Amino acid sequence: MSKKKNMAIDFQDNMILLTRKYLKRKIMCPETKFRHHVKERLHVLELVKRTVEMGESNSALLIGPRGSGKTMLVNSVLKELSALKSFKDNALIVNLHGLVHTDDRLALKDTTRQMQLENVVGDKVFGTFAENLCFLLECLKSGDKKLSKPVIFILDEFDLFCEHHNQTLLYNLFDVAQSAQVPICVLGITCRLDVIELLEKRVKSRFSYRQIFLLPGDTSSTEQPASAFDDRLELFQHLLSLPDDENVNKIEQQYDDCTIDPQFGSMWNEYIKSLTTNVTMVNLLKRMYHIDVSERRFRNFLAVAVSTLSEKHQKLEVNDFVEASKIFSQDDKVLMLEGLSILEMCLIIAMKQETEIFDDEPLNFEMIYNRYIKFANQNSSIQSVQKPVIMKAFEHIKNLEILLPVGHSNMRVEKEYQYYKFTLTSKQVMEAVKNYPGLPTEVSQWAASSI
Repeated sequence: MSKKKNMAIDFQDNMILLTRKYLKRKIMCPETKFRHHVKERLHVLELVKRTVEMGESNSALLIGPRGSGKTMLVNSVLKELSALKSFKDNALIVNLHGLVHTDDRLALKDTTRQMQLENVVGDKVFGTFAENLCFLLECLKSGDKKLSKPVIFILDEFDLFCEHHNQTLLYNLFDVAQSAQVPICVLGITCRLDVIELLEKRVKSRFSYRQIFLLPGDTSSTEQPASAFDDRLELFQHLLSLPDDENVNKIEQQYDDCTIDPQFGSMWNEYIKSLTTNVTMVNLLKRMYHIDVSERRFRNFLAVAVSTLSEKHQKLEVNDFVEASKIFSQDDKVLMLEGLSILEMCLIIAMKQETEIFDDEPLNFEMIYNRYIKFANQNSSIQSVQKPVIMKAFEHIKNLEILLPVGHSNMRVEKEYQYYKFTLTSKQVMEAVKNYPGLPTEVSQWAASSI
């Protein structure tokens, strides 16, 4: 009897560990099923499909706020097309990322690797980026355009490629797409709504001006969900459910080290389903949904809750989700401010006061510099800082997207006088001041002083 009991305990412990492993993979490595923006997804699908099947060259920009599902949309399109033999056998996909490929040399080197042409290039020496790229594309030719291998270029964080010297990479890719030398599709992904204004004139002239927007709250679903939150509740149940009898074989092929007993899975799923009707749980999910609708943040929240599972803690209690939510209920921007230097916090306070005095009017560096210097001169305990150092701190704040440029970026304005919109509220600034460790009293008082 004791032996049977021990075996049962071991089985249960093993199932919990496998459940935790399976759910974390499912949550953090999402399947490429895309539930929203049906019309926009179809647009991207048709563009890529025409490049592969008809040898047609295209270029487009996929634009939307962070967390709106841009990358997931593209991945779902590529997964669907990879099931087609014509795509799988012929098409080449080149993924470039603005944060990784910070100059054209790195981008070209990785393009060569992804196109598997290192051996072909060898020790050849080329004069320009254009000659390099043309050689790579020529290697894919086998006669006319229809017999050339189509290449799909995915440029994530597209706006960062606009900072490359002379925008050479973008110019050459769009030039090839426009001239139809070989079938290529250039798909840029960005959260910058003003991204077209970042392009140089010669690059603009070669771009198709095809822009696909993913707007928050626009699900464009073919189905008729009762509400957006019901969709979130359905996702909650889906992500925390184990494979049923019909999907066990499919899951075993995908996760051969996560074979879960169907009977255990069925009992687990019934419990997860009961959580979707628990009033405390539903209210918690609603509150989180109203703070942030992005799926990425939601998945991170679930991953934290699932991580609490262990041999000693074999059930996901409502309190586990409550505790996990505390990490994600804090304002990201406030947390970001708490990591700034004291000088940068002073500039943030100066920006807050400037926007309060002038009713949210745009501001520039000179305005903030003068306001900060006035404060520093009135407080002997504040260390004097040279103007170039203050400019560097201002640039850092700008790079964090706390300041957004106003007006066209191609207007020639000295950086001290470029206008920006301050994106934080007074409440956010004051909360950061309150939580900032070791902030000088004079600075705290300055932030709290009425204008």
